[in-house]
This record gives sequence, structure tokens and C-alpha cells, in this order.
Amino acid sequence: VQLQASGGGLVQAGGSLRLSCRRSGRTFSTYAMGWFRQAPGKEREFVAAISRNGVITYYADSIKGRFTISRDIAKNTVNLLMNSLKPEDTAVYYCAAGSAPTRVTSTYDYWGQGTQVTVSS
Repeated sequence: VQLQASGGGLVQAGGSLRLSCRRSGRTFSTYAMGWFRQAPGKEREFVAAISRNGVITYYADSIKGRFTISRDIAKNTVNLLMNSLKPEDTAVYYCAAGSAPTRVTSTYDYWGQGTQVTVSS
């Protein structure tokens, strides 16, 4: 199982980015998916998660209403649409696959390599 995250970049505050995580290997719908982020000097934190069938989603309070997680099972991808970005959203964003859409990093079995998101003020 390999996860490939993409879509990061530099954006001004108030702008938008769309992250994608493409999964290869075992059937995509077998796993719940999550996005996490890690800023310099901070622990990795939960951002959003989505269930295997895409029906159930969870969001961190800090991004609720601004970010949207979705999945395209046919394309083996999970996306994170990030709107109204703030400088405090600057971090390396990681996608992860696990058995359930939890907020806990240790419950995810597979991780992508991360993509840098930088929001300038």
C-alpha cells in the first residue's frame, strides 16, 4: 500500500488549495482515510477523516467550515479542499489510511510522504 500526497504549495491568506492523496495497492475502499498536519516544532495533529464509503466525515475544530474532505473511489484518491487559508494552517500535510476514520495518528496503518502547505500573511 502506497500513498502519494500532492497539491501543496504557497498561497496567500484567504486563498485555497486542493490536496490529493492517491493510493495504490489494495482496494481503496477497504480503508478509511485521514489527513493530518505537522507544523515546525509541533506534534502531528488531526485535520480531517473520511469513512470507507465516504459517508462519514470528521473535522478538527480549527478547520471546520473551511476544509472539506472527500474521496473518489473510482480514482483511488482522497481530496482535501482547503478554503480561507490562514497562516496558522502552514504545515506539512500527510494523508493516512486505516481501518476507521479516527482522530488518532496511531490508528492509521499507512502514511504518505507529506506535502508542504505554506500560507503567507
